[in-house]
Amino acid sequence: MVTVFEALKWASSFLVEHGRDENVGEIYLRHLAGLSRSQLLAEQRRSVPQEKWEEFRAGIRKHVGGVPIQYIIGTEEFYGREFVVNEHVLIPRPETEELIYYGVEKIKKLFRTVDKPLQAVDVGTGSGAIAVTLKLESDRLPIEMMAVDISPEALAVAKDNSARLGADVRFFEGDLLKPLIEDGVKLDILLSNPPYIPLTDRESLSDVVIGHEPELALFGGEDGYDLYKRFMDELPLVMKEKCLIGFEVGVGQGETVADLLRATFPDAETEVVHDINGKDRMVFCERN
Repeated sequence: MVTVFEALKWASSFLVEHGRDENVGEIYLRHLAGLSRSQLLAEQRRSVPQEKWEEFRAGIRKHVGGVPIQYIIGTEEFYGREFVVNEHVLIPRPETEELIYYGVEKIKKLFRTVDKPLQAVDVGTGSGAIAVTLKLESDRLPIEMMAVDISPEALAVAKDNSARLGADVRFFEGDLLKPLIEDGVKLDILLSNPPYIPLTDRESLSDVVIGHEPELALFGGEDGYDLYKRFMDELPLVMKEKCLIGFEVGVGQGETVADLLRATFPDAETEVVHDINGKDRMVFCERN
């Protein structure tokens, strides 16, 4: 019988040998064993059942072949909650957690008192991570949460996550803000993590990303700004006079996206916010 220690040692060597993150072995074994990190490390001499050992080896080999470990496991943690993910949705990243954190703080300051529910939307919702999290983290303020995605397969995942996590979200299938414009919706809040990777960066991406995550959720045209530019045509049609707009951006894109928002809403206060690593990662536009 193989022990936990031996399984982790094999996985670490195999992953490093093939240029993958050696921590994946621990993450995957914790998932298969149903143990926390501290429990796993405390039970190094514990035997791994044969069927679990075979499943573990197969999964690690699959990851070495390029499949993201999150797709193999079927979930990813985001803001302390477990979201179902598959090949139809982008895997939620830690950077997007900061968009939620700063967004919630700004919402509380901008809308100190409200006499009716705030209308909020997450555009390009994917797994539903932003929409579900914003709804659940803003429980002190009445928010009617909406989410839009052009992919019906992605919407199915988002709806599943919304139901599992107990978040009341209204979903729309369509391109950017078009379904909301057609429905006559007026918004107080918009948060979005649109595709922003330039097509020119395609060759530099890991095969784990480019080979498996949906390209529709990755690329924003030749320079990465296509979706932001399209947003500028549609935002004035749906945003209220008093509103908050928050975008995640790629590193180095902050000031360009901020300038687009300043040109669209010259009466608003627009700022670039850096992430925990000091990189420009978010742009917020406040109209008050």
